[in-house]
Amino acid sequence: MRSVMSLIAAGAASLFSTLAIAADMPIMPPPVYAPPPAADFGGWYLRGDIGFSNQKVKDVHYSRESAYTPMTSFEQTSGFDTAGIYGVGVGYRFNSWFRADVTGQYRGNSNFKGTDRFNATAGGVPYSGIDNYTASKSEWVVMANAYVDLGTWWCVTPFIGAGVGGSRVTISNFTDTGINNLPFTTTSFATAPTSSKWNFAWAAHAGLAYNVNPNLVLELAYSYVDLGQGQTGVLSTYTGTTTGNNFKFKDITSHDLKLGVRWNFDNPPPPPMPALIRKG
Repeated sequence: MRSVMSLIAAGAASLFSTLAIAADMPIMPPPVYAPPPAADFGGWYLRGDIGFSNQKVKDVHYSRESAYTPMTSFEQTSGFDTAGIYGVGVGYRFNSWFRADVTGQYRGNSNFKGTDRFNATAGGVPYSGIDNYTASKSEWVVMANAYVDLGTWWCVTPFIGAGVGGSRVTISNFTDTGINNLPFTTTSFATAPTSSKWNFAWAAHAGLAYNVNPNLVLELAYSYVDLGQGQTGVLSTYTGTTTGNNFKFKDITSHDLKLGVRWNFDNPPPPPMPALIRKG
């Protein structure tokens, strides 16, 4: 009997010792799973832009259809003054790297000055001359644009883009003061009324965007814009005689610098909460 009791006591002591050792062992932490990647997102935005243009024209020529042969320019210089640019638009961000928008833009009056040295003939008699041009130009531009955002570092996102659309080029206040070396020196003066013309237009964009907060983005952007062709109304001389012709402004282009703002209506989803790890 005593041996049985001793055996039971020894077994109980061994059991309590095992339980005590197990109590001192650390508790296994729950398994930790990697958080799922943040979901891509999209949303609507409004935009506004202001800036200035640096414009040029390939050449200015007279659409002469008379006994006078077309003038052949051998030295033409021309230039536009800087003008303001004002734009608004609405767009959609499809994901973190691609977005598109539609913009409307008014490009303010830009004064134009040009000088043209030319050769021509009148009644079979060759002559040369100099024409001095002045005018004003403005445009309305509607364009669909697409952009690729190239990643974000310290809240700054570089981007590139392109756009296509239409431009309504308006030429106004055109004057042509000339000196012609015919058998005798003559002077001329002509004016043309305001005229507008719609053209196909395209643009290439590049810039930097700064994320002020999830809703507000500032942009500093450069655009190269091809505005197409402009033309004056029918030319008339100082005596009121109309010629039935006009002046054409061929291949008007511009280097634009703009400061813009975008307001996002949809915020990106918050990042997933990290898994909590309980230590033993």
